[in-house]
Amino acid sequence: MTTICWFRRGLRLDDHPALSAAAAGGPVVPLVILDPAEAAARPASAERQALALRPLDEALRRHGSRLVVRRGQPREVLRDLIAETGATVVHTTAGFPSASDDDPAAAVQACGAELRVHPPGDLAERGSVLTGAGGTFKVFSPFFRALKRVDVAAPIGVPELTAPASWPGSEPLDWSEARASMRHGWDPVARAARPGADAALGSLEEFLDGPVADYPEHRDLPGLAATSGLSDALAVGEISARSVWHRCLPAWRSGAPGVEDFLSELAWREFARDLLHDFPELATRCWRPEWEHFPWEGDSDAAEAWRRGETGVEMVDAGMRELFATGRMHNRVRMIAASYLTKHLLTDWRVGLAWFEQTLTDWDAASNAMNWQWVAGCGPDASPFFRVFNPDTQAKKFDGDGAYRRYWLSPDGAGARLFAEAAPRSWGVDPSAPRPEPLVDLSAGRARALAAYESLRAANS
Repeated sequence: MTTICWFRRGLRLDDHPALSAAAAGGPVVPLVILDPAEAAARPASAERQALALRPLDEALRRHGSRLVVRRGQPREVLRDLIAETGATVVHTTAGFPSASDDDPAAAVQACGAELRVHPPGDLAERGSVLTGAGGTFKVFSPFFRALKRVDVAAPIGVPELTAPASWPGSEPLDWSEARASMRHGWDPVARAARPGADAALGSLEEFLDGPVADYPEHRDLPGLAATSGLSDALAVGEISARSVWHRCLPAWRSGAPGVEDFLSELAWREFARDLLHDFPELATRCWRPEWEHFPWEGDSDAAEAWRRGETGVEMVDAGMRELFATGRMHNRVRMIAASYLTKHLLTDWRVGLAWFEQTLTDWDAASNAMNWQWVAGCGPDASPFFRVFNPDTQAKKFDGDGAYRRYWLSPDGAGARLFAEAAPRSWGVDPSAPRPEPLVDLSAGRARALAAYESLRAANS
């Protein structure tokens, strides 16, 4: 009997539990659904997924198979494809929210078939890394210590794939709705990407062959290529977390420098997924309920200036330009930009979360929600609210020679031209225009944030 494997942010063949289960059941139709709602809600992420489709199709063809691409709401696509193929089982991967308001499981069941959901190849099953009292960890350090004691399952290989007797029709690999949503930004973001499972593995090997040794000292320096660059590959599932973990194990066990620090970042991603599993409203409600009464400001002209990289604060504006032009932002700069929005501008963290959801190629529901709450001070294991990053001090510490800021802000910088190419014409970006004046004085903004925090604390005392 033909089965369908619905690829959802698991755009690889190896260590793919859903694909392996489908292959064990008979001929497989590998399916990707290009949902217009996804392209509208998360255009940069949708583009990154689209860029991964050709390498995925090529890999499938090397194994005697091919990718079937359909457009539309998942429930409608699945209904039609089940009718065409006679499939009785659809295998897919857990943990990825759909932008469409539909219920694919009910749609599959209504066709007389079954939707079987498999784990995505994370380090541990959700809710399995628990405190001694049996609860979810709320602080990262003890979570990481517990995770290090887990026997992370070894990744599984590529299954033997059997083709169906006849192939259903397929649409073009290009995700036209994502291209339309990205507009001018499509080409710059595409140039910054390195799509495909083979490329992801290559990036990991390159990182472990050298830069990992200096990772603890260099990972916070945005002007250096000091990180693995795997965040978007992990987000779209071109490589699994446990594949990365097991590739690093020999070096970690031998005490190679930098490896444990690198794996702690992988564990932070795992920590976020556990928290979202425990608190599904992580993207919409403050994890600390008293913070719902904090005097956050809603969207505003100041928030729009932040989105456009026009705050007048060099480190913040450089990061926001990098984000829009490449779909990425260095992790240290993300913290600086997020702290500035939520503290110096007192803007609701959900405003920033929504912008990152639209613009990040490595968007991940759990990481995005937890990281914003962490910086804002209202989440688990939060950065204390009184820790207000001074963007200028951070720039001197982590971009001492100014290379990162010059690249994105100088009129003759390649990054400034890239940003001008990517930005909507309505923004009127002119790389040669004078830099804007700061929206707020940094000292005054910090004082205002601390006063708001003290008011909240007094109200809850």
